[in-house]
Amino acid sequence: MQSSQSTSRRSGPLAGLKVIDLTHVMAGPTCTLMLADMGADVIKIEKWPNGDDTRHSVPPKIGDEAASFLMMNRNKRGIVLDLKTDGGKEVLRRLIADADVLVENFAPGAMERLGFGYEALHAEFPALIYCSLSGFGRTGPYKHRRGFDLVAQAMSGIMSFTGERPDGPPVKCGPPLSDITAGLLASMGILAAYTHRLKTGEGQWVETSLYEAALVQTYWQSTIALAAGTAPRAMGSAHPLNAPYQAFEASDGWLVVGGANKKHWLLMLEALGASELADDPRFVTGADRMANLKELEAVLSERFRTQTRAHWLAALDEKGVPCGPVHDMLEALSDPQTLAREMVVEVEHSTLGPVKTIGLPIKFSETPGKVRSGAPVYGEHTREVLAEHGFDQSRIEALEKEGAIVSAQEKREERVA
Repeated sequence: MQSSQSTSRRSGPLAGLKVIDLTHVMAGPTCTLMLADMGADVIKIEKWPNGDDTRHSVPPKIGDEAASFLMMNRNKRGIVLDLKTDGGKEVLRRLIADADVLVENFAPGAMERLGFGYEALHAEFPALIYCSLSGFGRTGPYKHRRGFDLVAQAMSGIMSFTGERPDGPPVKCGPPLSDITAGLLASMGILAAYTHRLKTGEGQWVETSLYEAALVQTYWQSTIALAAGTAPRAMGSAHPLNAPYQAFEASDGWLVVGGANKKHWLLMLEALGASELADDPRFVTGADRMANLKELEAVLSERFRTQTRAHWLAALDEKGVPCGPVHDMLEALSDPQTLAREMVVEVEHSTLGPVKTIGLPIKFSETPGKVRSGAPVYGEHTREVLAEHGFDQSRIEALEKEGAIVSAQEKREERVA
């Protein structure tokens, strides 16, 4: 028999934590993905008949599966419930009774209408940690609005200062910034609530929103707005408080340089062979450089265009100046540092075989997490999970006949018939 310590070492720091995942698309699945990668047993409950919307976010596909669903749902077990049926509600209630955490990102009021709102569940399961993600949160004038990343980026101010120039059109950040950040905040909140429960035995309601997740990405721009009473505008790749801290074009490509503080500024000038700029009154201090940013950009850009990117990266790195190439996504994913940190890994999928995915960004010396299993096919673990929670074979078959549950095995049997 293996010790609990060896099991924990193999499975991650959250081994033994049971999570009911009632989320879909991006923000909620990001939250439960973090928990699953750190060892939690996450049971993903998909709706009937279409499942998580990311199953239909194609192209691309890998085999018959949407690549977007595969990315966001590895390390989870998947079941299918119709929560509009009595049987579906019966199954969910029994799963909750054995769970530590429930995570949901339904539309406002949906969980209450189904009979699984926080107040009702807290009265029955006081130790349950109940996490909600929404567009705007459960209070305030916008609490009933649905939210999307695009809306959160717009209303948080992010789109007003993203782009190449201050008079340009609003620009959305490429990745779904508020979705991913909300998921990370939710997972952090769940772990804080779990710590509290370990001390007191009490569960609680943890909630965050896309809007708040977008706002916390604006710390520097909010600093300027609150302190100076001015709204920052788009600056391209430049920093609103420090310079030079941006991208420059070499003779054959782009690189970024962080030469903002005095030490790195002087070392950067040495690497560029431009030490005379150290005494230029326009650029002596950080405040001087920010006040004359356009002139600074012009002078440095002219210098950077005289040599290749590799030349400048080597010269800057030798001086200890923070710098790096501007990668496209394929270059980033194949970078030696990416691979050394196991940020691209292969995981075995039950029908597709090995599938590449993003690795776990948090490293633990004693209880490492791991990408253990591929994303579930639709209803892959329905029968397995129900059996673990006390449903016998005849009851499972009755629930399938009712349409309360769907299993991959049931689908396979239908195809054979």
